[in-house]
Parts: sequence; C-alpha cells; structure tokens
Amino acid sequence: MTANIAFIGLGNMGQPMVANLIKAGHPVRVYDLQPEAIDRAAKLGAMAAKSAVEAVQQAGVVITMLQTGHQVDSLYVGGADPLFRHLAAGTLVIDCSTIDAATARATAAQAMTHGLDFVDAPVSGGVVGAEAGTLTFIVGGSAAQFSRAQPVLSQMGQKILHAGEHGAGQIAKACNNMLLAVQMAGTCEALNMGINNGLDPRVLSEIMGQSSGNNWVLERYNPVPGVMDKVPAAQGYSGGFKVKLMCKDLDLAMDLGKISGSPVPMGAAAKALFNLHQVAGHEDLDFSSLLTLFQKK
Repeated sequence: MTANIAFIGLGNMGQPMVANLIKAGHPVRVYDLQPEAIDRAAKLGAMAAKSAVEAVQQAGVVITMLQTGHQVDSLYVGGADPLFRHLAAGTLVIDCSTIDAATARATAAQAMTHGLDFVDAPVSGGVVGAEAGTLTFIVGGSAAQFSRAQPVLSQMGQKILHAGEHGAGQIAKACNNMLLAVQMAGTCEALNMGINNGLDPRVLSEIMGQSSGNNWVLERYNPVPGVMDKVPAAQGYSGGFKVKLMCKDLDLAMDLGKISGSPVPMGAAAKALFNLHQVAGHEDLDFSSLLTLFQKK
C-alpha cells in the first residue's frame, strides 16, 4: 500500500533513501536547505517543495534525516513555525537522524500532544546500504508505532529492529557507532602496521577477514584504497559517513557514558583519534580516511 510521504533532509543518506521510496511506488515530496539537493531528488522522480511546511501538506508519513538534535527540535517543536502544527492527527513521523536520546524523547512527547505517531529510527549501513536498500533501522517507540513504521522502513532497509521505547533507538545507535569507531581505528592501525612491514593490504585483509580479527570494516568498508570497490576509500574518501559526523556521534556516546556512569576507555580513545583527524582539516572526508592519520608522512 502506497502512502504520501514527505522527506526532509537530502544529504548523502537521504537522497538514496528517497530513491528507494520512489522505486517502491510512493509519491514523495522533498525539502532541503540546499536547493541543489532538492533538484537532484526531483530528477529521481520526487516532487520539490519550497519549504518544510509545503513538503508535509497532505502527507500521511513524514521522514526526516537531519544531522543534530537541535535541527530536529527546531524543525518539529522549537522553531518559529513548528512543523507539528501543520500535521494532521494520526500522521506517522519517522526521524532517522542520529541525535541524543533526550531530544528524541522530548520530541515524541510533543508529538503525542498533537495526536501524532512518532518514532526515532536512526540507521546503520552507510551510503552503500542506503543505495542498495539494505539499511538497518534501529527504532524507538511503542510496539504499535513500530508496527506502523515497519512497512515504510522496509522499503529502504533490510533489517528493522525494535530497540524499545522512545529514545531507545538513539541509545542503541550511539553504542553501535562507538563500537564502529573503535573497529575502524583498530583496523586502520593493524592494516597500516602490516603495510609498513611489507605486506600486501589486500592479502592482509583477506587473512584477517578469515581469522579472529574479522569485523564489519574488513568485510564491507575497507579503508585502504585499492582493496575494495565501491567504498569511499576507492573514491578518494569522498561521500560516505563524514569524519565530523562520527565525531558528533562519539560525543553522544561519551555523554551517555557520563549519564549512566559507564566506563568507555576505548570509545574515548577512538574519539581522541577522530577529533585529531578532524582538526587536521579532514572533517568532510569519510571516516575511513582515519587510515591517513597512521600513515608515514
């Protein structure tokens, strides 16, 4: 069954997600602060809107893919013209942004006062997963809201997981991305050491991939140029998941560690490395470019 969908936020992830919704037969109206992003989506078959308010007119489902909790709050609740005021009761709102759990919970509470169904549904799988329609969605919300969101999310992803009540999706995503950062840092460190000792990175990657050091980075997202096709490392570390966004996600993870009194020494070490890489001027490169931090200059 098709639904009128409004999609706001057309970055590296949003664009292919919109493309998959259109392929599934949904009418999709889009908006982004960057006009060129709207134009790209329109070429895919989306309907262009001049504002977020225009985008949600007659929408039964609203999906957002933004960068920060402040942006989510400003759009839906705290801005000059909150979007929740323009949605009909019963509208399903799916926020796929990776933000802090407190903002997700507060936004869900405000949605409830407007008679809306809101879920936080951050994603895992990167741009490659978004393009292939194989993303994993980590959903926070009631069981009924999860059931309602699941058919829509399945048009963009392969695994739709219910983490718990509102905010749980964001907590699970922060845990996941902290582990991903640790894996990327460790994988870059190991591969670089092997290269410096004369090993072929393709051979070393195959060996570690068949051994106890195997991980998602080695399988799907190798950071060494020339080892794997169709990953950011094969494209000058362009596209993908930017270093500045990983730093933002690690800040969220560190905050969760503080709030819960959880020790996060490995996460803190990864955060220090990615922050160092960011301040060196690489904030807009894919996070797998961390390899260059280890390489001999």
